[in-house]
Amino acid sequence: MVRQLGELENDIMTRVWQWNRPVTVREVLLDLQTERDIAYTTVMTVLDKLYRKGWLRRDQVGRAYRYEPVSSREAYTAALMNDAWGTSDNPAAALVHFFGLMSPEQREALRDALRVAALFPAPTDPGPAPAGTEADTAGEPDTAAETPPDTGGHSGAHSGGPGGADSRGLSTPP
Repeated sequence: MVRQLGELENDIMTRVWQWNRPVTVREVLLDLQTERDIAYTTVMTVLDKLYRKGWLRRDQVGRAYRYEPVSSREAYTAALMNDAWGTSDNPAAALVHFFGLMSPEQREALRDALRVAALFPAPTDPGPAPAGTEADTAGEPDTAAETPPDTGGHSGAHSGGPGGADSRGLSTPP
């Protein structure tokens, strides 16, 4: 289960995700100080905690650390959504309510995402493996859901066949 970031953790991670490069405590501090009064040691402590929790990786350069995200904001958001959805006794009804809360723009983004997801069908579940076999992985964490699909360098645009690609390069049905 993914724990939601606290307010300051989120403000810091937002900057790290947006900048998309290794950052120092001082860089984050200077940017945060445009919005609030905050001490260097506070930012340093939060970055260190985010590193220890697995949100950031860090490399020492001289006497300072440079921090960068382990995963994207989108992956974090997806994990939160999946956890929230998993708490429902009726996942289908929860989705219907969720869709009802969406703006037209969000619904269009969902349609786009479903088209892209259709390009990468989920592997079929072969069912439980017999106990004691190599495929028996009971008790081991399932990391397949955390691994993004390998697009093999394809942009997602459909080439050939009865369908086409829209202006964003997404597949369109035939």
